[in-house]
Amino acid sequence: MRSEELNSQQRRKERIDRGIKARASDIFALSSWREMLYLATPRLIPIVGCLLLPLVLGIYWQRVLLNVAVFALLAISWDILEQSGMISLGQALFFGMGAYAAGVLNHYFGWSPYVSIPLGSLLGGLICTLVLLPVMRLRGIYFSMVTLIIPLMLVRIVEATKIFGGTEGLSGITPLASRWIELYVIVGALLGVLFGFRRMMGSDYGLVLKGISDNDRSVMNAGINIYWFKAQALFIASAVGAFAGAFTTHVYMFVGMPVFALDYSILPIAAAVVGGPGTLAGATLGAFILVPLSELLRGIGGLRIVFYGLFLVIFIVALPEGLFHYVQRKFHQSERWVEVE
Repeated sequence: MRSEELNSQQRRKERIDRGIKARASDIFALSSWREMLYLATPRLIPIVGCLLLPLVLGIYWQRVLLNVAVFALLAISWDILEQSGMISLGQALFFGMGAYAAGVLNHYFGWSPYVSIPLGSLLGGLICTLVLLPVMRLRGIYFSMVTLIIPLMLVRIVEATKIFGGTEGLSGITPLASRWIELYVIVGALLGVLFGFRRMMGSDYGLVLKGISDNDRSVMNAGINIYWFKAQALFIASAVGAFAGAFTTHVYMFVGMPVFALDYSILPIAAAVVGGPGTLAGATLGAFILVPLSELLRGIGGLRIVFYGLFLVIFIVALPEGLFHYVQRKFHQSERWVEVE
């Protein structure tokens, strides 16, 4: 008993990050391998996990992983807009525009998927930006309602005019070479978007966007054209969502009115809320939870929606900040025993 008291007096608990001194935004003074591991772990887990998962999953769950990555991109797209002060209820607009842009380029012009997907993403993002540009000055629920209504209008326009195949859509779209290429293209895109735009939102440019969200009048008084920055954020977010749609078109070799379905608007918002908005990583984590959960509940038929909704309510009430914020806080509170000199 005496020896245990002496040992406890000679050692004390210390937070792991205490010894990490930031010299710059990306340069740290590290004194041990534990601190190196502390910094590297949050970055290595998603990278290694996403790269290894396709190798250990069966064909069915590989397809689920593909859908997870698609909805994660849509959730990231929503989160970028949310951090820029624009609450969107119409991620289906971005998804559908990208899907139709890639489908038209491939079906009518015969362009390769490796050309139609990136070009369809940029074209879809540009069209969405131009469509929403006149209403960008709207705030709050007014902007949200417009983003919700436009995809519903487009469905009726396609149905009434029979443009681009009408209700039957466009079939015979050229697929990618193999399912492995499909998996690693979408996983690679997800990792690139996640880490790339997390870095962007942490830069001076991202701080301006967050400032617009917090207090746009103060940013305007500083001489910054907030509408120019919001237009850029809108293009970035819509291009990310359009990429998800363009990619899905070539995976399923079809594009039609279902690409404007409300599922592509609602589930990304739910993923961002469950994972934790404002981080991009939280939106990705939420998609990795909700999409497989939906598949697991598929066997119970109509009750799936009941249990799915119940899970969302419990999760939001128990962790209103989001799962990622909770895990991040606990991780930063990690402690170790150190010798007292």
